[in-house]
Parts: sequence; C-alpha cells; structure tokens
Amino acid sequence: MSVPLPENLDALLQATSRSFYLTLRVLPRAIRPQIGLAYLLARTTDTMADAEILPVARRLEALKTLREKILGQNSAPLNFSELAQSQGSAAEKLLLEKISESLALLDTLSPADLKLVRAVLVTIISGQELDLQRFANASAQKIVPLQTATELDDYTYRVAGCVGEFWTQMCRAHLFPHANLDEKQFFADGIRFGKGLQLVNILRDLPADFKNGRCYLPLEPLSAAGLTPENLLLPANEKKFLPLFHNYLDQAEAHLAAGWRYTNTLPFGQFRVRLACAWPVLFGLRTISKLRAAGVADLPGRVKISRGEVRKIIFFSLLASPVPFAWLRLYSPDGKAVASGEDLA
Repeated sequence: MSVPLPENLDALLQATSRSFYLTLRVLPRAIRPQIGLAYLLARTTDTMADAEILPVARRLEALKTLREKILGQNSAPLNFSELAQSQGSAAEKLLLEKISESLALLDTLSPADLKLVRAVLVTIISGQELDLQRFANASAQKIVPLQTATELDDYTYRVAGCVGEFWTQMCRAHLFPHANLDEKQFFADGIRFGKGLQLVNILRDLPADFKNGRCYLPLEPLSAAGLTPENLLLPANEKKFLPLFHNYLDQAEAHLAAGWRYTNTLPFGQFRVRLACAWPVLFGLRTISKLRAAGVADLPGRVKISRGEVRKIIFFSLLASPVPFAWLRLYSPDGKAVASGEDLA
C-alpha cells in the first residue's frame, strides 16, 4: 500500500497546484498517493523547464538528470540550487529544494505503480524537452510556431493526454479492475480528456506564450487564414482570427465531451473519481464559454473562471452526484448551466 504524501509535501502540492489539489483531495485513498506524487514530480520538472533566467542547455541538463533519478539510473546526489535560486515563487523554489524528499517516495510505491509513475513522468519530460528545443531561439520579436496539427496533437498528448492514460491505468488497477467496460474507448476518452484540458490552457494563454516567443497554433492553418504569429492578435485581424480561434475551441470542447463520456463510463459507485473527473471538465467548459465571448482585446487579460464560479460548480456537482438525471444535466456545452445552477433547480 502506498504511503500518503508527508504533510510538508502535501502543503507544497497545494501551494503550487491549487485547482488540481481540489481534484486530488476528493480521490479515493487507494490512488491518491500515487497520483499526488506523480503530479508533484511533474510540477517540479515543469518548474525546471520554465526557469527562463537560465540557459536552455542548463535546463535540459537538469531535466535529463532528474529523469535518470526517477528511472533509478543515477545515484549521484542532486544539486539544483542554481535552479532553486532562480525561482521568483517561494513555493516553486521549495519544490526544487525538496526534490530528494519527493524522489524518496518513489520507493514506497508497489512495482506496478512505480512503473506507471515512471512512464508518465518520462513522457511529460519528453514534452518539456521538446518544447525547450523547439523554442530555444524564440523571443517576443521572433515568435516560433508549431508547424502542423500533428505537432500540436503530439504535444498535447505528451504533457496532458498521457496523464489521462496514467489516471485510467491507476483507477482500473486499484478501484474497478473487474468492471465490464469498453477498454479501448475508455482509454481513448481518457487521453482525449487530458488533451482537451491542455488545449484550453493553450487557447487561454496565447498572449502570454507570444511574449515568450511561443505559438502553439500550427503555421499551416494560420497561413490558410492569411495570418502569421506576429499579426495574429492585432485588432485589425480579428475577423480572420476569431473563426480560427473558435475552431480550436470546438476541438477543445469535443475533447472535453469525450472527457464527460469518460466520467460517466466510470462505475456509478465510484462517486469520488466521478467528481474528480467532472470538475476539470466543467471548469474547462466554463472557460471555453468565456473564451467564445471574448474578443482579441480581451485575451491579454487572461480569460479565466472566478473562484466564485469554481465554488458553484463544486457545490452543484456535489448536490447532483447521487441523482443520475441531475448529474447528467450538469454538462452543458455553453458552460453556463452548472455555474448558475439554472438547470438543476
């Protein structure tokens, strides 16, 4: 049986990943430590990759070293003090300072769970390394786009779709190993679920990524619309940009629809896991609704849902969870119903 995260690492996880922490807290104890540890280590690698004050080569070296430690291929002591000192956030600095404690928890996992945790982290790190290499020379003056839809799909799998796959493997192994499910569809929906959440993040964070020289929207559809990464968000190009932007919102929404199907494929008795899955779907749908209503001028303000809306979604989903017809009505593609409770009255 896996050991729960120590209080100091649990608090660190809460400080660095507030929205995910809500999900983690509701998970059954049988899978909470493994998923919590995997996420804690993924946040650590993400912090390393984002340490922009350091050269790309140094960050790639740090990711390689940590990947080897995760895989048990390197027994040398870790020294990430340079990376830790580069952090502006006290919580992220602490993530790097506590890395040895986090890694030590890998030894508390069963061999099967350790294999799954290692696999998902290696995939996530591969996405972070690819990102650093792809955008090594990018800047606000030199925006580098992805080239094709295939590259975008590959990226969303590496950093998020693989998490849906890992989550599914953990749930299947520990919570309902004998449930009669369409295994192929269930895993495919889990992967799409993760991809959808990442695509929402990409669309919400376009302006911030542009400031760092990164454009995750592929060049092929941009060129077909008569746009470039440099002029994408100019007010004069809004009529060209918004149809393209809404097309990507449609794609994200379709992925989240697969995530909702995934949520409702879970055995009904697994109400904790159903809530843990429903919340990010519903948060994502509400964010998409806000992005659809936004113009080019609104995007730099980082469109997001409020804490009040988050609380309402959680409240109404808890009310609806025991009642199948009320539960199914939580899902509304326009993202409005659950935030107001209007369809649950």
